[in-house]
Amino acid sequence: MTAAVAAVDLGATSGRVILGHVGPNELTLTPIARFPNGPVSTPSGLRWDVSALYERILSGLASAVASEPHLVSIAVDSWAVDYGLLRSGATQPLDMVDEPFHYRDERTADGVAAVGEVITAAELYTRNGLQFLPFNSVYQFAADRLAGRLDGVESALLIPDLIDYWLTGQRFAERTNASTTGLLSVADREWDDDLIARLGLPREIFPTLIDAGSPVGGLLPDVARRVGADVEVNTVGSHDTASAVAGIPATDPDFAYISCGTWSLVGVELERPVLTEAGRAANFTNEGGVDGRVRYLHNVMGLWVLSESVRTWEAAGEVIDLPELLRAAAQVAEPVSVFDPDDPRFLTPGDMPARIASWLTEHGQRVPGSRAAMVRSILESLADAYARTIDTARELTGKTISVIHLVGGGSLNTLLCQLTADRTGLPVIAGPVEATAIGNVLVQARAQGLVSGDLETLRAIVARSAAQVRFLPRA
Repeated sequence: MTAAVAAVDLGATSGRVILGHVGPNELTLTPIARFPNGPVSTPSGLRWDVSALYERILSGLASAVASEPHLVSIAVDSWAVDYGLLRSGATQPLDMVDEPFHYRDERTADGVAAVGEVITAAELYTRNGLQFLPFNSVYQFAADRLAGRLDGVESALLIPDLIDYWLTGQRFAERTNASTTGLLSVADREWDDDLIARLGLPREIFPTLIDAGSPVGGLLPDVARRVGADVEVNTVGSHDTASAVAGIPATDPDFAYISCGTWSLVGVELERPVLTEAGRAANFTNEGGVDGRVRYLHNVMGLWVLSESVRTWEAAGEVIDLPELLRAAAQVAEPVSVFDPDDPRFLTPGDMPARIASWLTEHGQRVPGSRAAMVRSILESLADAYARTIDTARELTGKTISVIHLVGGGSLNTLLCQLTADRTGLPVIAGPVEATAIGNVLVQARAQGLVSGDLETLRAIVARSAAQVRFLPRA
């Protein structure tokens, strides 16, 4: 049997609705809608316009139903850590306290300090298994508590769970995304009630946890009318990286992955978490994956550094042809300087080329003299960070790594893929671009009985169906 499901895939720069036609021997994706997404500067800080995003999602789902009237299910994935707060006694689905904060908002510094006064970094790691990132939800919640923003709040819902609530009226937290909050026990993937209490957070705002692949329910009547059909909603790996890893076309168990977009998530898949002090010192994280797997990875800053550089040049009145700029970067013959893309100065929006130049000057390195050389420096630096991260993952886990799967939008950047193969000394299999949507679609399809089997079985379907390009390391 072949049928269609709809994946709502929300990224930090854009969202999309994609139809997936799935059967035991079929997997095809059809893009239905694509819409912009991004931070909004407000007097109270950097926010997401999730209400507008939701309207675009409904429009995209209506187009999906028009294209495929017998759509069997819908599922949502998105970026991690950010959440919406619902007022107590809310009678309308969109009755939030305010639009959700963006993880790059500077308020999180107060939360980091507040959490540090209550629990040491070492103990926190043994409890939640997460790498330190200043925007982890635990720090955001601590900042919100200090500012009184949790007063009168009934529920806190992570972004994909918030969208699912608006679609169905059901409140819950899907585990793969909840594992990124820092408030889930790494031992049993349940809310850590003791930690929540120690941090002074209201336990009642954290909803029931459910697994990827669980049924949620039908659409609310008003939503069904707007979409054009009453379609069942399922959960998937609602953290987009969890879906991306599920959608990797791996046929060799000894693989590492790079889910490459605004961020680059670099790591390996494990059956059990690694909670060593060495892992904490290396800032590796143990996040939940589909079917209880562990995504043992490190966040590298990613193509944000390149896209923010392009925005800076365009803001100065330059017209930037990115494909042509990448071709010019590939032709740069002289060695370029390499910087650390994980330096905190590269986290927030701003003049990225000036920050890179500042880093290089501080470290006694030559600043690139042209835009092409700057782009080459960015990509060499990312590839170098990937290589260091994969070497560290190998050392921390003892896992053999014989191939790297690079998926997501970065898989279209052939120069980055080749540089990654060169610097790691390993073959890089690039693609699919839409690995996140594929993982979303396949987990839905399995929940609907359209396919069956474990993750390896689902990945074999991807390997047979999705476009991939192999890059071999050059001498």
